[in-house]
Amino acid sequence: MRQYQDLLRHILASGTRHEDRTGIGTISVFGYQTRFDLREGFPIVTTKKVPFRWVAEELFWFLSGDTNEKNLQARGVDIWAEWADEQHTKRFGRETGDLGPIYGYLWRSFGGDYPQMNGFDQIKVLLEEINKNPNSRRLIVSGWNPETAVQVDLPPCHTLFQFKIESEKILHCQLYQRSADAFLGVPFNISSYALLTHLIAHVCDLEVGEFIHTFGDLHIYSNHLAQVEKLLKREPLELPKLELINAENLKGLDGLLSFKYENLNLQNYQSYGKIAAPVAV
Repeated sequence: MRQYQDLLRHILASGTRHEDRTGIGTISVFGYQTRFDLREGFPIVTTKKVPFRWVAEELFWFLSGDTNEKNLQARGVDIWAEWADEQHTKRFGRETGDLGPIYGYLWRSFGGDYPQMNGFDQIKVLLEEINKNPNSRRLIVSGWNPETAVQVDLPPCHTLFQFKIESEKILHCQLYQRSADAFLGVPFNISSYALLTHLIAHVCDLEVGEFIHTFGDLHIYSNHLAQVEKLLKREPLELPKLELINAENLKGLDGLLSFKYENLNLQNYQSYGKIAAPVAV
């Protein structure tokens, strides 16, 4: 996936050093865009191992509207654990594991009285609009609510995504991401939104087109530089294909929420080995 290599090289070549809230420091650029044609293969980084099951389970968790990290852990995924311990949740008067109104809640209950699911279900309305008005320029889901952004330890980084239907059959998706950890987070983000586009296309009887990834603050943490250099010495491998299994009857909102990892087959995913790096909390 050469687009990812190009992204990293662009930061190294054009970025400037910045202090940040974690105290680690970054090299960052502001404003960057990359595109992936989902018809040419599934965009997942091959120059290091990306755990696709974790990507999928986190996305299913978001779509469910759940924000309790313990339930994500029950799916075998611990990538939110650092923000769900007592130190990070007690600041907001919440129990350990309760992350507050993050992605899932904003997608499924925007503007609601957390933890009650009494807000606006953006995913439900998105699917309805795709079916009723495929030419709409309002096929948008917002992950940013200024009011709730100050009520969580880690407010959403991928903040808004929009769909466009071309020729009444091809579904494109564009994501705006306000803040992006290029080495650890971005590979997950790319594959997560590519998977989301596949799922939305399937449940709405459409075909996938492009995933366009637009960044605000795109950065490499200073303690990830050695790992980035190691990755850039590796030649990208051929992309795999995504196959949906036993999904013929998974349509509409109910179908989308019924997807499980067993319905996904990432065919011929080959990669180099894992490159470990510390998470900036």
